[in-house]
Formats: sequence, C-alpha cells, structure tokens
Amino acid sequence: MSARISLQQRVDDYLAERRRLGFRLRSRDTLLASFARFVADRQHSGPLTVELMTDWARQDKWHRGTPGTWAARLARVRHFARYLKQFEPRTEVPEELAFGPERGRVAPHIFQDGEIIDLLAAARRLGPKGSIRPAVYETLFGLMASTGMRISEALHLRDSDVDLKRGLLTIRQTKFAKSRQLPIHPSTVAALAGYREQRARHVARDADMPFLIGSRGRRLGQPIGDRQAHRVFNELRDSLGWV
Repeated sequence: MSARISLQQRVDDYLAERRRLGFRLRSRDTLLASFARFVADRQHSGPLTVELMTDWARQDKWHRGTPGTWAARLARVRHFARYLKQFEPRTEVPEELAFGPERGRVAPHIFQDGEIIDLLAAARRLGPKGSIRPAVYETLFGLMASTGMRISEALHLRDSDVDLKRGLLTIRQTKFAKSRQLPIHPSTVAALAGYREQRARHVARDADMPFLIGSRGRRLGQPIGDRQAHRVFNELRDSLGWV
C-alpha cells in the first residue's frame, strides 16, 4: 500500500467514483470501511494480499462458519481490489470462487488471464486476411475483459461514446434505462486508439457510427448483432478446444 495514500482514502475514492458513475451505495458497500479498519488493526503494510482478504471475510460475527456469507463478503472486497490494482499493481485479487458461489447464485465461468490471452490471440487469427474483422473481435472481447462491460453494452457503443482523450466510455441505456460513464485504464485507451486507426483504413470515421463495426460486404461499417458476436465467440471457443 502506498505510504502517501491510506487504504481508507482509497476506499473513499472508490466509493466516490461509484457515486459519480450513478451507482447507489448500499449497506454492503460500507463493508469496505470495515475491511480498511481490519487492515489497520493488523498493522499491515505493503500490497493487499488474498490471505488478508479471506481472513477478513471470515470475521463476520453473525454468520461464522457459513462459506456462502464469506463468499458474499469477499465479493465486495474483490471488486475494490480490482480497482485498487490500477494504482497499486502488486495488489492481489482473490479468485471468484475462493469460498464457493454466493448464496442463491449460480456461479458463472470466470475467465482466467491465460484464457483471455488465448481468446484474444485466436481473435487475431480470424479471417479473411486483410479485413478489419480480427481487430473488431479482439477489441470487443478485450474491452469486455478489461472493463466488465456486458456484450450488449460494448456492441451499442457509438464512436462518440469513446472519449480517448479523457479515458471515458459513455454507456447509454443500461438495464436501468440510464446512461453512465466508465473510466478506462491507459492500456485500454491505447488498445482502442490502435483499433480506431485500423478501422479508419476500411471506413471513414463518423461520430454516430458504431465503434465496433461489421466487416463483410454490405455489413462493413454497420452494427454487429448480439447473435453474430456470440457465433464468433463460439467459433473461437471451438478452435481453442474449450468445452
């Protein structure tokens, strides 16, 4: 942990950022203040570790011995750890199923870093040669992996929604019928800028055009449908031998 910025300040900044993006803070978000106090009481110095987070998750005095509750507590600090890793790169992020799934939830498949690398490499090998298609799908899946966006949100981005100067994406008409802004990491900004340069070799840029475009025939420059994106993902999954 940086000596200049306390963990509690990082928590405050994280919660303030969530408020700015339109999230309503819930009682479970206050658990992060409890986590910060736990770390301070331990007199921990240096990067946050998975061991520290799991120890804290087990400290729920009302539900001792219930892994489902531990999983719910760990989920809160996991999201924060991902945020913190942008500023403290040595921060560890616990695995999604360290205590099993949260109560009442079906555990989704969480792609590991190696799987994401393999998926993006497979996307770069897509044909036809010389088309924008490989760059489109590498960008789509990379954007989802780096930001946590849903596939529908990524596909509905307009070019004007991608502000690389400020490092912000505007997500319009979310599932709550609201728009929100999503900060992106400098490495993501660089990747999106590279994609935009490649796209410019195939179609002229227009502020109202889809950011991610169709690549074949009359579909060149047009929006990509959810079904098409899922079909390409399944194609890549098969090529990688994933079940």
